[in-house]
Amino acid sequence: MGRGYTVFDTALGRCGVAWSDAGVVGVQLPEAREIETLRRLFRQFPDARELRPSPNIEAAIDAIVATLRGQDVDLNEIDLDMSDVAPFNQRVYDYLRQIPRGETRIHDQIAAHLHVAGAVHSVANALAKNPCPLIVPCHRVQDAGNGLDKASPNRGIISKRRLLALEGVVPQTGLTLFDALLVVDRPRQAH
Repeated sequence: MGRGYTVFDTALGRCGVAWSDAGVVGVQLPEAREIETLRRLFRQFPDARELRPSPNIEAAIDAIVATLRGQDVDLNEIDLDMSDVAPFNQRVYDYLRQIPRGETRIHDQIAAHLHVAGAVHSVANALAKNPCPLIVPCHRVQDAGNGLDKASPNRGIISKRRLLALEGVVPQTGLTLFDALLVVDRPRQAH
C-alpha cells in the first residue's frame, strides 16, 4: 500500500499522523497553522499519500485525541514502524514507552538504563529525532536545567511542560498559570 497520512482535530489543534502497513511511522503535533503541520509531515514523509486510516490507525488517532484531552490512555498498544529508525534510537524509544504516565526521567537515567556509559548526548539526539511524540513520550524526559518549554520538531507548538500538565505532573520549576489549569488530577511532583 505504501505510506499514508491524515490530519485530525484535537483539543490542542490539528495533528497529523503518517503510517505504513506495519504501523505508525510519524506523528506531528499541532503547529500554529495547519499548513505548517502538513509541511512538517510532508518533509519527513514525502512519499505519504492522503488515505483513509485503517481501523488500527483510527484507534491510534482516537488515543492521541484522548491523550491531548488529558485522559489516561495506554499508547503502548499502538504499533509503530521503526524500520527507518537507527537501532540505538529504537532502544531509547522502547525505554521511553515504558516510563509511566505522570513520571519523568533525565538523560543520565536513560543512558544508565541502556548500559551505555557517556551516551547522554546520543540520548538527547535520539529524543530530538523522535518521529512519534506522545506515542514515544519524549516529553517525559527533562533536559538539563529543566528545559520544559523548548519545542521539538514534531511536538509543534506544544511544550513538554504542557504535555506533562495534561498528565497531572507539576514540574518543580516555573509552572505557568495556564499550565497549572491544565492539571487534570491531583498535582504530583516530577521525579
